[in-house]
Amino acid sequence: MTLEEEIKQTKFKSQTQKAIINILFTAGWIGNDHHRFFKKYEISSQQFNILRILRGQNENPASMGLLQGRMLDRMSNASRLVEKLKQKGLVDRRECKIDRRQVDVFITRKGLDLLDEIGSRLDDNLVENITNEEAINLNKILDKLRG
Repeated sequence: MTLEEEIKQTKFKSQTQKAIINILFTAGWIGNDHHRFFKKYEISSQQFNILRILRGQNENPASMGLLQGRMLDRMSNASRLVEKLKQKGLVDRRECKIDRRQVDVFITRKGLDLLDEIGSRLDDNLVENITNEEAINLNKILDKLRG
């Protein structure tokens, strides 16, 4: 469905304005889809993001600062998210051996198993309408937009 059909608007000030509105609308659409998807696993998309960052650490600890700096949603509270994941047994927190003021965060086996379970199912339905080449071009355009 076109943007015009989705938001019931036929005229835009410019193609640039339409593109920005289209990006915002699509981001919300993807966010809603992710919310529904992750609900089945009893985690949020922000918690999933933390788990992916931790898996990428290859068993090395992550500080709260590292997690906050690498999150997709920089407005999220990494400490709160880590606490919720800890309560679910998906991450572990330990006092840093080098700096006792710092907390080291690790992903648990249960967290790794959850990521494996989720696997590639997450974005399959979102990208079935575009080719790999179109995805490459879209990524280039979005990167260019952010400058």
